[in-house]
Amino acid sequence: MFLDIIYIPIIIALGLGFINLFRNEISAYDELMLKRLLFFHLLMGAYFCFFILGDAVGYWKVPQTYTFETFKKGLFNGEGTMFMYAFNFLFSNLLNMSYLANTLLYSLFGFMGLTFFYIVAIKNVQFNKIINGYVLFPLIFFLPNLNFWSAGVGKDTLLFLCIGMFVYGLMKPFQRIPLLAFAVLMSMAVRPHITLFLMVGFGLAYILGGKVSPFQRFLFSAVMIGIGIAILPSVMQFAKIEEASAEGFDKFATSKAAVLSRGTTGSAIDISSYPFPLKVITFWFRPLFFDARNINGLIASAENLILLIIFIKAMRSNPLRAFKAAPFVVKGLVFFVIVGTLAFSQSLGNLGIMIRMRNMFLPGLIIFMMWVFSYQEYTIRSQRKQLKK
Repeated sequence: MFLDIIYIPIIIALGLGFINLFRNEISAYDELMLKRLLFFHLLMGAYFCFFILGDAVGYWKVPQTYTFETFKKGLFNGEGTMFMYAFNFLFSNLLNMSYLANTLLYSLFGFMGLTFFYIVAIKNVQFNKIINGYVLFPLIFFLPNLNFWSAGVGKDTLLFLCIGMFVYGLMKPFQRIPLLAFAVLMSMAVRPHITLFLMVGFGLAYILGGKVSPFQRFLFSAVMIGIGIAILPSVMQFAKIEEASAEGFDKFATSKAAVLSRGTTGSAIDISSYPFPLKVITFWFRPLFFDARNINGLIASAENLILLIIFIKAMRSNPLRAFKAAPFVVKGLVFFVIVGTLAFSQSLGNLGIMIRMRNMFLPGLIIFMMWVFSYQEYTIRSQRKQLKK
């Protein structure tokens, strides 16, 4: 614990330094908001450390027993949990970080991902939205669960960073090739199917059009399709799917739903009999208050109700027209959200796991809803200008 006196101030300084990297891209107001978001995110990390046990503790403890040979094997040949153990060897073993310091370091990783999403939002969404007297952005980036599930030691936090980095990198792909390569390689090591979702989602965005040059559209759609095909066998092996067919994926979803609906925590639900739309609604907007079993459930329910209200307002604002006019990265995020929703809404049967899995896709939904409201405002202002002429 003594080393925490050294590590925690360093983590805070690194967070502030990371914000400083974007001073030329953001306003003084956004810089201030990101600083507040940093400390809020670290606070969520501290809460995670003291109140959440399970895989996160294992990712910290197991590497403490590793040798350097075990580390190398897991880092270069491991996948999923084995890679996580090897990756965390650097922090819990070599640097001898306490569980608190290790958690706050991952909180920093999650905050970095959130910063990338924040900048994607301000670069692509022109007009803000006021709902019931509250300005939507950047307030929506302070949602507790959005920060909480990207603040702990584990796969979810690293994937959150990878997705944010990937989307930010695609806004200037030729200048940010190292960021894109790192995001793809890291996500492949942690959860290869998420990499596949990214390739499919943004590959579709390139193929179906966007405000990018024909050369860039052809090049990057070909690259993403190629990566997707290359990693498909690894994804199937990782997910234990025997064959790449509709029947194989359906069989996997059914068996996964049965496994994940078991449990004694009170958050397990049987979704096997739900119709498809209800599975999607359950994935995105539950738990609600009738599901809440404790204070965490109440907080999640309040947050989900807010998201549901915003979502309904967005869906009443001509979202299809807004989608057609959306910038490329917004379209890519929408496709990524759709692919992830189709996959996870059919296979998850535990509300706690749903919140964790959903968190990787939530920034994409948030940015799209912001874009819908912004495009609606843009349309109204354009019509007013036409009338004045």
